[in-house]
Amino acid sequence: MIKVGLTGGIGSGKSYVAGIFQSLGIPVFNSDNIAREITADLTVIDRIKSVFGKDVLSEDGTINRKVLGALVFSDPDKLRALNIIIHPEVESRFQAWVTSNKGAAYVLKESAILFESGSYQSVDKVINVLAPEEIRIQRTLERDKEIPLDQIKAIMKQQLSEEDRCNRSDYIIVNNGTTPLLPQVLVLDKKLRDADN
Repeated sequence: MIKVGLTGGIGSGKSYVAGIFQSLGIPVFNSDNIAREITADLTVIDRIKSVFGKDVLSEDGTINRKVLGALVFSDPDKLRALNIIIHPEVESRFQAWVTSNKGAAYVLKESAILFESGSYQSVDKVINVLAPEEIRIQRTLERDKEIPLDQIKAIMKQQLSEEDRCNRSDYIIVNNGTTPLLPQVLVLDKKLRDADN
């Protein structure tokens, strides 16, 4: 079975693309959702609090994702420190999930920071969802109304450049709002199914 990473910058539409693959019967592991689950664990909350201070907690003792996000996306060292806490657990869950989906032709690991976190090492191929920066900003502003523009730009600065991401990926899906997505996904789906035989 082939393990395929699916990545793209913030606002690229990778989750939408993942949904198309899912509708074709392909299992999708959403790393961002799993990371959210992990940050709800009390032990992890304590580790995050010990590294970043109690200001990253909400009144109910859970992680205030907005405060933590503003902190880590403005400081590469703090982002690395958070990744050290979260990503080994995400990786462990991914490996268990792969085992539980071993009957699939291939599986997708969706991750915004596939390369940045080093988790590209656990996949065989990588798909990058490509979209122009202005479209990505617009999509993110429409989707996450609480995230200010300067924070979106800070997140973009912490992510690989589109050029680097494309150079390091095996396949590119263009999601610019005019190029049809479905034909691109269908071509890749066939390639990946054929590669598994």
